[in-house]
Amino acid sequence: MTRTNRRDAGTDRRLRLLVGPVVILAVAATVVSIYRLATTELPVGLPTLLTLTLLAAVGFTVKVTVRIRSTNHHIAWTETAILVSLALAPAEWVVLCVGVGIAAAMTVAPSRLPLIKAVFGIAKNMTLAGAAGLALHLSGWAAGQPPIEMVTPLAVAYCTAVVLDELLTLPVIAHATGKTGSELFRQHLGLRVASAVARFPVIVGTLAILRMDTWLLVAVPPLLLSLHLAYSARVRSQVERTAWKQLAQATDALNVVDLDLVLATAVHQASELFSADEVDVELTDRGRTVRGNTREIAYDGPSTDAPPAEGPVIAEKLVGHDESHDLGVVRLRFRAPVKLNERERYTLSTFASALCTAVRNASAYQELTRVADEHAEAAAHDALTGLGNRRQLLDHGTELLGQRHADGVTALLLIDLNHFKEVNDTLGHGAGDEVLIQVADRLRDAAQGDDLVVRLGGDEFAVLFQGLSAPAVATHRAERLLATLQEPLDIDGMRLRVEASGGIAVAPPSGGMPELLRRADVAMYQAKRSGGQQRIATYAPASDTADVVRLSLGGDLPRAVAEHEFCVDFQPIVDLGTGTVVAAEAIARWHHPDRGDIDPIRFLETIERSGLLATFADAVLDEALGAAETWQAAGFDLPVAVNVAPRSLLDPQFPDRVAARLRAHELPPERLFLELTETLTVSQLEVVDQVLERLRTEGVRLVLDDFGTGSSSLSVLSRIAVHELKIDRAFVMAMDTSAEARAVIRSTVDLGRSLGLSVVAEGVESEPQRHALWELGCAAGQGHLFARPMPAARMLAALRRGGGQLAPALHDEGAVVRLTSGRRPGGRGRPDRLPHLPA
Repeated sequence: MTRTNRRDAGTDRRLRLLVGPVVILAVAATVVSIYRLATTELPVGLPTLLTLTLLAAVGFTVKVTVRIRSTNHHIAWTETAILVSLALAPAEWVVLCVGVGIAAAMTVAPSRLPLIKAVFGIAKNMTLAGAAGLALHLSGWAAGQPPIEMVTPLAVAYCTAVVLDELLTLPVIAHATGKTGSELFRQHLGLRVASAVARFPVIVGTLAILRMDTWLLVAVPPLLLSLHLAYSARVRSQVERTAWKQLAQATDALNVVDLDLVLATAVHQASELFSADEVDVELTDRGRTVRGNTREIAYDGPSTDAPPAEGPVIAEKLVGHDESHDLGVVRLRFRAPVKLNERERYTLSTFASALCTAVRNASAYQELTRVADEHAEAAAHDALTGLGNRRQLLDHGTELLGQRHADGVTALLLIDLNHFKEVNDTLGHGAGDEVLIQVADRLRDAAQGDDLVVRLGGDEFAVLFQGLSAPAVATHRAERLLATLQEPLDIDGMRLRVEASGGIAVAPPSGGMPELLRRADVAMYQAKRSGGQQRIATYAPASDTADVVRLSLGGDLPRAVAEHEFCVDFQPIVDLGTGTVVAAEAIARWHHPDRGDIDPIRFLETIERSGLLATFADAVLDEALGAAETWQAAGFDLPVAVNVAPRSLLDPQFPDRVAARLRAHELPPERLFLELTETLTVSQLEVVDQVLERLRTEGVRLVLDDFGTGSSSLSVLSRIAVHELKIDRAFVMAMDTSAEARAVIRSTVDLGRSLGLSVVAEGVESEPQRHALWELGCAAGQGHLFARPMPAARMLAALRRGGGQLAPALHDEGAVVRLTSGRRPGGRGRPDRLPHLPA
């Protein structure tokens, strides 16, 4: 016996085990009914019996058909017919009439049911009739009861029939379809409950009508037929709504870029959407087939190796709307023949078209990813030697130094070949390339497993050591590497000896890979300047003349933070038209006891490298928000702008600290503007996106500073959802003599207006500049024309003297036409702090 036959035999045995108890219950009900009729006088007229039989036949015949997998399942009106019959005749007669009526309906039906289904249908409904009759009797039913008193017994009997019908039917359907009982119970549950509730009034109303005249019983079958037609239309409507909703969900689920996920999703969704036993998706151009059902993927591999599939198939080609490409085919498999209706055929066509588009998109993305990986591989490797290049060194080193708990010491060895130019000049570039290749091979072979060997360019190489037990180990490893270069090289039959100089630096506590590379470079040139007396030099801060000032400031930082040598001044931002102060920018100063006042441009980089950035940033925020709180209490509700160091945006805790300080000063978040200096590279943007989004979610406004200088670009603007642009002071200073500067300012203002962003000009020094900016459409500015940076208290005094105005208005009151700019999709919009743009 084949495996399929064994499976079918097992299925039949389990089906008989489910149907058998129902048949036994029906036989018991029949025996009891016949015995009662033989021993008890229960007279019923022949017309009534014929009508009851007809009622049962009609109730069974008029049904709504729902296909699940390859099996059609029917929702009939049998319970309604049974309850009406029980109210008109003894249960014993009803049981027999139901059996005879349903058997007769099956006999005359155009399509014959399989024997086991026919037996189950008759037995189940006779069981329902017996159970409902028993429930009616036990609940106190009596013929001739007033209409109100008969409702409760009828409700009990009806609920018994409905619940028992579900209990007897669902296990059989679940077994036949492969679905779980809970899945089937939830399917169309709302419609089934609503239908059951709606039928009970029909039963009560029918019996009330029959109380008036028994002959009206002949009108019940037509009534049931009418109700059935209405119910069928409702079921079809709901099934179609559900189908369109499922189609929308299925096509939406295909909207992914991973081809494997697209195919697996297509199999699962199609199996559910079309109630198929199994689904195949075959891609002919790839020779790949994926097969499965709603629960699992049974096969995913070459089409030629796919195991044979059984059962009738409905296939649809994978073609787009233009039908220009045939990518493959999707096949729906069923255990028995199934014919899709017109709506299902259209749904299948739409699903296949969506799948075709999804496969194309995923394939295109897969190809783009492959090309990008190839380019990334090429971009990170030296084409001549096959070693990594500077980019790989920086990326790998940055990742390594970013691991706070990395084991051991990290160090960098920089190697430069001495007199390499003489090889090129004497033997030619071909020989020079061969020297570089052989040097690269020796370094690669001598390096240990975790060492990264790269060629930086020209005759310069680098080796990144990691996990060293002590800094001295780096020197030892470097000596071994350079020793491998002392053996002569064989270049076109000539033996050449290569000399090299090396510089070693241990990773500093701050500054990252650029600083480590700079220190190794300093050490290497120290070795080269020794004139051959020192082959390898180790970085020493004392010999790093370029870093003395920075080191000095770095050493003073802890004292400066502890003794509050940092202060914050404020420069007003003014409405160019009215001269009114609309905001203020916070500018940090360092009052150094020996070096005097130090501008931020000189000490911010040192603070970023020192590890004190978070403490410094929090102190500046506190002072700025405290000033805004003081001004607000004095009647001047001004936003305050604070510059943000790029490294702060790499700190996931930064948004939480900003929100905590806003709450501490009881200021709404929209009164704080964070100015982003444009040192964010594209790679860093991917890191800071989450921090910026959290700041925006909190309600903090974002400003892109120095816009137009070249460091701020449209590509960055498209990545960072800001609220304001700041025009760099260089363009304002040059606008009187440079048409290009004026064009940049005008385009920035136009860009801001089109995106719904405010625009502020920096460095406004004269009234002609103010007038020119106003005429170009710039609404606000800051600069020495209005005020130099000043302490918060002095700014409050200036506000009080001028009533919030620092310059006379450019126009009479009411002479300005105000323009409103819509919000940009995605949440950008013009903040409240700045005036409208001039007409």
